[in-house]
Amino acid sequence: MKFTTPMLLSGAILTLGLGGAAVAQPAPAAQEAGHRHERGDRPHRDPAEMAARRAQHLRDTLQLTPNQEPALNAFVSSMAPPADRREKMRAARGERAAMTTPERLDRMKARMADRQAQFARRAEATMRFYSQLSPAQKKAFDAMPPKGGRGGKGGGHRGGGHG
Repeated sequence: MKFTTPMLLSGAILTLGLGGAAVAQPAPAAQEAGHRHERGDRPHRDPAEMAARRAQHLRDTLQLTPNQEPALNAFVSSMAPPADRREKMRAARGERAAMTTPERLDRMKARMADRQAQFARRAEATMRFYSQLSPAQKKAFDAMPPKGGRGGKGGGHRGGGHG
């Protein structure tokens, strides 16, 4: 695929840039109450709540019309991570210890293919949504930062273009 190298390079640049920004942020004075990640004290974010906030942000920023609401809803729902993602990740963590190197490499290859498929699905959804926007809305959408936090595990997860 011709776009693989630029995509990997973009991902590396984004990761390095966001990693530096994350290091420069001061630690919060008080931790939020509520669910915690297994590997730290970061609060668990509800994906449905985050999607609703993102949709409202898009409505407000792009000044979407009622006719564009179905396109927005399709776009937001297409960006949702798989419902069983956390469970699969937890299960895989325990299995990795018993794997041989070739088995781990095969698993990594399968995960990369899955991520590439997710990217293609999200890119297509972004292009469909974008095609429904007026020229002024496209300009505003283009000016928005890509979805993401620490490479996307903000906004819920990695990558995903705008959304």
